[in-house]
Amino acid sequence: MSSVHLVACHHDRHAEAILAIFNDAIAHSTALYDYRPRTAQSMATWFEAKRAGGFPVLGLENDAGELLGFASYGPFRAFPAFKYTVEHSVYVRQDQRGRGWGRDLMQALIAEARRHEVHALIGAIDADNTGSIALHRRLGFQHAGTLPQVGFKFGRWLDLALYQLLLETPAQPVDG
Repeated sequence: MSSVHLVACHHDRHAEAILAIFNDAIAHSTALYDYRPRTAQSMATWFEAKRAGGFPVLGLENDAGELLGFASYGPFRAFPAFKYTVEHSVYVRQDQRGRGWGRDLMQALIAEARRHEVHALIGAIDADNTGSIALHRRLGFQHAGTLPQVGFKFGRWLDLALYQLLLETPAQPVDG
C-alpha cells in the first residue's frame, strides 16, 4: 500500500507538475477564471512571488514522488490593512480527486496560516463548484457572499462565491 507525504513545493522539483494541474483546471473547469494555458516561465514568476511574500506552497506526493495536488495562499488585496488576510487555493490532480487529498492539503494550509499569524483565509470559489464548497464548509468556512456574473468562461456567466475562515491568530495584531 502506498502512502502520501506532505511536502514543501519548490520550483525545480514541482513546477512542471503544478503547471500541468493549473492548465488542466484552465482547460476543463471553472476552478480558474483563466482562458489560456500558463507557461513554464509563468511558474518561475509564481514561485518567486510566493517566496518573496513568505507564502507556503504545500503539496502531497506519493511514494513515487508524483505530485497529487497542492495548496497555497497569497495576498487578498494589495492594501496594508489586509496584511492578516490571505486568499488561498487548493488543486488536486484530475485523476486523484475524491480521495481526501483536498481536505488534507487544506488542513495543512490552515495550520501553516496559524503559524504565520494569518487571521482570515478567503476562498474565492466558482458558485457551481459544489465539491470545493462542501470541502470548505466541512473545514469550518462560512459563506461570506456571492458576486453574481463576475466571470465569463465557456460561453456563460460565472458567479463567484466567497468563503471565509477566521482564525484566532494573531494574538496581538498591530497597525502599520
